[in-house]
Amino acid sequence: MFIEIHTIQNFAPSNLNRDDTGSPKDCEFGGHRRARVSSQCWKRAVREYFSQEDLLPEPQLAKRTKKLAGKLSEMLVGLDEKRTREEATTVGAAAVEALGVGFDAKSKEEKKTSVLLFLGNDQIERLAQLCHEHWAVLLSESTKKKGALPKDLISRLKDSLQGSRAVDLALFGRMIAEDPAQNVDAACQVAHAISTHRVAPEFDYYTAVDDLGGADETGAGMVGTQEFNSACFYRYANIDLTQLEHNLQGDKELALSGARAFLESFIMSIPKAKQNSTAAQSLPSFVMIVVRDKGLASLANAFARPVDGRNNGLMVNSVEALAHYWAQLTKMYGINGITSALYATIEDAVLALNSDTVQKVDNVQNLLDRTMSCLGGNK
Repeated sequence: MFIEIHTIQNFAPSNLNRDDTGSPKDCEFGGHRRARVSSQCWKRAVREYFSQEDLLPEPQLAKRTKKLAGKLSEMLVGLDEKRTREEATTVGAAAVEALGVGFDAKSKEEKKTSVLLFLGNDQIERLAQLCHEHWAVLLSESTKKKGALPKDLISRLKDSLQGSRAVDLALFGRMIAEDPAQNVDAACQVAHAISTHRVAPEFDYYTAVDDLGGADETGAGMVGTQEFNSACFYRYANIDLTQLEHNLQGDKELALSGARAFLESFIMSIPKAKQNSTAAQSLPSFVMIVVRDKGLASLANAFARPVDGRNNGLMVNSVEALAHYWAQLTKMYGINGITSALYATIEDAVLALNSDTVQKVDNVQNLLDRTMSCLGGNK
């Protein structure tokens, strides 16, 4: 079973996701330049929202880090205060090396891995416990040539990364090129958010006055420019519930609670870039959730022809373009495989959504409750 979520979200001037030059990310779609927020950026915002709002307990979350050896060192000292930090760092580094992950040559002392590792908190706990149990062996063997650890210990260390109850890891997956056996197939797909309309970058020329400047000093203490845009985004994501349940060791209840947490976070989370200077805290004006047995379908092509802001404005016109495309799509392909399709909106002008294929609910809370009821989960 699959869950899809579609949103329309309009932002005032902002720079939610920057490229390497500091400019708002963009792309070409339908032959026109669009504003863009990368899927990776919004997935990060979703993961942060999990923790900020306590949607999931800490053991059911993951960490993405290059500092695994340092984290293990900290935990090992916590398990036995008689240990020195230097010894704990040596043991932690030996355990990480046994996983087949190399260290960044530029961080010899800090022992950062060469790649970011995405590990469930429960996996890190298991790894630390193994280091605790095999402290003497890891401490002695780590001073010898690489690969000197007993094979059964290496196997147990690697096995500690198998299986996790971390929902974000189960949703977004993991790839470790050095050891493909540790890969986790993602249960969630997140599209890049794109503007429903044409967008051109704009420039803000700013000045800053020196507060301690003398009366005879005129002009600014600093001047500069920064780019921004204003865009109404179409956002889309889907969850493969079967894969999510598989990734969570067959725990259906956890998979459903994780799916709900993701849906709420996808709706409510906002990237943090430039927020102190733009306060871009705009919630979606339209949210639709579709439950399917088969046949995933993004509605991005509703905006292949850019909408404009005339008459009813960008938000209403974007929602109506999506509604019209949905009607045409379900007319052409039918509704076979669609178990439920519900939407909530603040735009009253939505006329094209056919009640035979999708139903309106009063608010986002009811939207989430009814979707979970359809899936057989708790509200």
